[in-house]
Amino acid sequence: MTEQHNHLLAVLGAGVMGTGIAALALGHGVPVVLVDVDEEILARATRDVRQRIRQGQLLGKLPRVEQHPELLATTDLGAVAPATAVVEAVVELPEVKADVLTKASGLVKPGTPVITNTSGIPVDELAGHCARPEDVVGAHFMNPPYLIRTVEVIRGPRSTDGALGRTLELLTALDRESVVVGDGPGFVINRILQRMINESARIVQEGIAGHEEVDALFRGCLGHTTGPLATADLIGLDNVVDSLRVLHERTGDAGYDPCDLLLSKVAAGHHGRKTGRGFYEYGP
Repeated sequence: MTEQHNHLLAVLGAGVMGTGIAALALGHGVPVVLVDVDEEILARATRDVRQRIRQGQLLGKLPRVEQHPELLATTDLGAVAPATAVVEAVVELPEVKADVLTKASGLVKPGTPVITNTSGIPVDELAGHCARPEDVVGAHFMNPPYLIRTVEVIRGPRSTDGALGRTLELLTALDRESVVVGDGPGFVINRILQRMINESARIVQEGIAGHEEVDALFRGCLGHTTGPLATADLIGLDNVVDSLRVLHERTGDAGYDPCDLLLSKVAAGHHGRKTGRGFYEYGP
C-alpha cells in the first residue's frame, strides 16, 4: 500500500466536509495541505481532524495505525502548488467555488486533477473558470466521508480520461468505492435527495405530519437508515437551502424552491447537528 504515500492532497475549505476529507486522507496515510481563509476555522479543523480519525478507527472504518502523515493547515493558497490532487470543499456558492478553483488550478502542475466536491453545481460550469477545464472532475463525498465509502464521481463533458483516472486512483488509495455518473445540476444523489428533503419539510410545514413521523415512515417502510429530515440536519440546513437554490436556478423546477420552513430555520440559525438544533435537537 505504499502507493498512497505518492499522493499529496490539497483540501480547500476547512469546514465540515473539508475536515472530514482531510481525516479520510490522513487516516489512509496520505499527507494533506488544508487551506482556509480563516485562522480560527483552521485551528478548530486541526483539532477536529484528529478526533475524526479516532472515531473512524473505533468504528473500524479507518486503519488502526498510531502514526499519521503531516497535516499542514494554512491560509496560504500557494501551499497547494506541489499537490498531486486538489479537492475543493468550500461553501456551496457558485461564485466562491469558481474563485477558489480558478486560483488553485493555476497553481498546480498541468494534469493534476482538480476535484470539486460540489453537491449540485454542474462540474462543467465550474470547470469553465479554471486554467485547464479538462483537469476538473467532480467527487461528491457523503458526510462524513471517512465513514461512508461510496463517492459519486462526476465526469464533466471536458474531463479527460487522465483526469478521471487519476481521481479514481486517489479514491482507491483512500479505500473509497467510486460510482461514475454524468454531469448536470445535482447529478444523481442531490437531484433526488434535495427535492425529497424539501417536500418532506413542506409536509411538516403544512401540518400533515411531524418531522419524527416523516422520518419513521422512511425508515420503517423504505429501509432508510435515518430519514430525509434527520439527513438534512446532518448535511446542514444552510447547505440544503444553498443546494436547493442552485438546483432551482439551473432547472427552473419549482419543486426545488426552498420551502418557508427550511428558510425560517436557517434564518434562526438552526442549521442542524452542527448548531445543536435543526428539525431535531442535539446535545453538546
